[in-house]
Amino acid sequence: MTLFSKIIAGEIPSYKIAENENFFAFLDINPVAKGHTLVIPKQEIDRFFELPDELLREMLVFAKPIAHAIEKATGCNRCGITVIGLEVPHAHMHLIPVSDVHDMDFKKPKLKLSKEEFVQIQEQIVSNIL
Repeated sequence: MTLFSKIIAGEIPSYKIAENENFFAFLDINPVAKGHTLVIPKQEIDRFFELPDELLREMLVFAKPIAHAIEKATGCNRCGITVIGLEVPHAHMHLIPVSDVHDMDFKKPKLKLSKEEFVQIQEQIVSNIL
């Protein structure tokens, strides 16, 4: 069972943003920007492009209102998307608020947010999902 499957199962706490029968979205606890959200399939598949075509399509559609909510909640220029997949052997995409290309630089120091800051941005994003 991957770390992400444990999060889905509630064995590891998370700041949940959205969930349906196939996907789960939650705040990254080591964000490169405030509002950085991970979107994962509930099915354990290691590599993003090993996802069945239908699941891949559905994942982007699931992420779309979350991306719009991130933009509204953070005031960023747009919500960027990246797939790296090295951190956890479970397919996932990063939704990151960006105003500059350097906002998605994973080499820069990660933000250290307090629990209160995580809850605040979680509530702001969730309240903006249509």
